[in-house]
Amino acid sequence: MADRKPIIAGNWKENQTHTEAISLVQTLSYELHEKDYDRADIVVCPPFTALRAVQLVLENDHIPIALGAQNLHWDDEGAYTGEISGKFLKALHCTYVIVGHSERRKFFGETDETVNKRITAAFRNDLTPIVCVGETDEQREAGRTEDVIGTQLAAGLANYDAKQISQMVIAYEPVWAIGTGKAASPEDANETIGFVRTTIKEIADAGTAEGIRIQYGGSVSPGNIAQLMGQSEIDGALVGGASLDPKSFAMIVKY
Repeated sequence: MADRKPIIAGNWKENQTHTEAISLVQTLSYELHEKDYDRADIVVCPPFTALRAVQLVLENDHIPIALGAQNLHWDDEGAYTGEISGKFLKALHCTYVIVGHSERRKFFGETDETVNKRITAAFRNDLTPIVCVGETDEQREAGRTEDVIGTQLAAGLANYDAKQISQMVIAYEPVWAIGTGKAASPEDANETIGFVRTTIKEIADAGTAEGIRIQYGGSVSPGNIAQLMGQSEIDGALVGGASLDPKSFAMIVKY
């Protein structure tokens, strides 16, 4: 895994009021120890309404967990009812933002082109984008996994130089594994993430491909994290449902 430090991020999705979020992150901090923070970068991505509450807990209690958001708009301000900008997220001391999650693509019209614009907004506001790619079950069965992911990467990362790409995190999330309990096998996940790394090499260069951190996401649990992290290409996890249970999420961090 070269010298890539693992990154474990919890995507809380549309869960947790701000008061529930406070309890969750406090309990999570009790479950983690100093060595856990040394071994992995840990990120939590609450819903927008809980960001301020979680920010205050993390900062006031000096908890070394990074704060991330689940999405951002490509403009910093304007007549975009219901949208949240990178400028707002930076003011809340967010350091990460998820971009292009499959649920955003499926339910809210996210495209590779809007992913590209959101990445620009993230960089403009000093946020690290966690860029999601992945294939559906139908695409997988048709043998189109590499074609789909290659297209997502080529369009999503278009016009970024190697230095910018090296500052991203890529999350491979097979759509068929998200929230289904049906995770990709460690070997299959490793093979696909190896393809992602090869594609990054073609888009940027070998050094960028070797250095960029690529997570696996999709029904990650305490029961499969050790096998996933034992693979050479996998640098962490983007965790959904299990991140809502602080004990389970802590076990994933410890793996």
